[in-house]
Amino acid sequence: MSVAVRGRLSPAEAQAVLRLADAAAAEDGVGPLSEQVVLHVRDGGDPGDRNLLLWQGGELAGFAHLEAPAGATGPAGSSGELVVHPAHRRRGLGRMLVGAIAAEAAGRPVRLWAHGDLPAAAALAASAGLTRTRALWRMSRPLDVRLPAPRLAPGITVRTFVPGQDEPGWLAVNARAFADHPEQGRWTREDIDRREREPWFDPAGFFLAVRGGRLAGFHWTKIHPAGGAGGGPVGEVYVLGVDPAEQGTGLGRALTLIGLRYLRDRGLADVMLYVEESNPAAIRLYESLGFSRAATDVMYGSGA
Repeated sequence: MSVAVRGRLSPAEAQAVLRLADAAAAEDGVGPLSEQVVLHVRDGGDPGDRNLLLWQGGELAGFAHLEAPAGATGPAGSSGELVVHPAHRRRGLGRMLVGAIAAEAAGRPVRLWAHGDLPAAAALAASAGLTRTRALWRMSRPLDVRLPAPRLAPGITVRTFVPGQDEPGWLAVNARAFADHPEQGRWTREDIDRREREPWFDPAGFFLAVRGGRLAGFHWTKIHPAGGAGGGPVGEVYVLGVDPAEQGTGLGRALTLIGLRYLRDRGLADVMLYVEESNPAAIRLYESLGFSRAATDVMYGSGA
């Protein structure tokens, strides 16, 4: 058994990866791959990224994705994700994929996401000498609980996103708002274009705060077709960002409430979001609005 490395995936390979991910999600109760990686797989891959395929008996037994580093000598190295098919677990395939990822990284530090903080992932990380370096909380709340009225600072108006017009301005504000974020702050036009092609994309739920004709912040909501109470649709605070020049004006709270009211008015019962464990200010904001932690994604690394 060996690991095949691909820059681009064929349509058949992409479908095999997505089937494997679905099987793992059904077994574990949590998707093994991030949205970014799933979109990458559907499109066949991105330049510089690596897809590692582990086949056994004509079936895809394991998959790993390693992103291109932010720079040729970037100290943060690359991040990756991996999954082993439930029918092929407890045979050392996870360790094999971790070793293959390390070989592809060619000496650069590697950070691996483990979605859901499952015991098996923690055990694999420990066996590979990796330690917990980062955590992402998934927080949730019901929408049938009272929502305060949003209060906008003087001079701020809110409108919805216009596809084909607002992408450059949004990318600029997103980059400033997430300048220190290793993933969100690196979004490109292709990243937003990919999401505009997704069936869930709806500009009516993509709110932009404007001051004097300049974008000051945004709240992009998302509706998942399933995952809420009783298996029904669930809303998401997909991306919430405020220009650093607007910090301290209450804009983040106001935009959050505008999006939550929109999702509630769409008839949704539940809403969720992701937030960095290391961002206590954002966690306090969300807790003040009735959110509580529901799950955790963990990143493991060598600490290099």
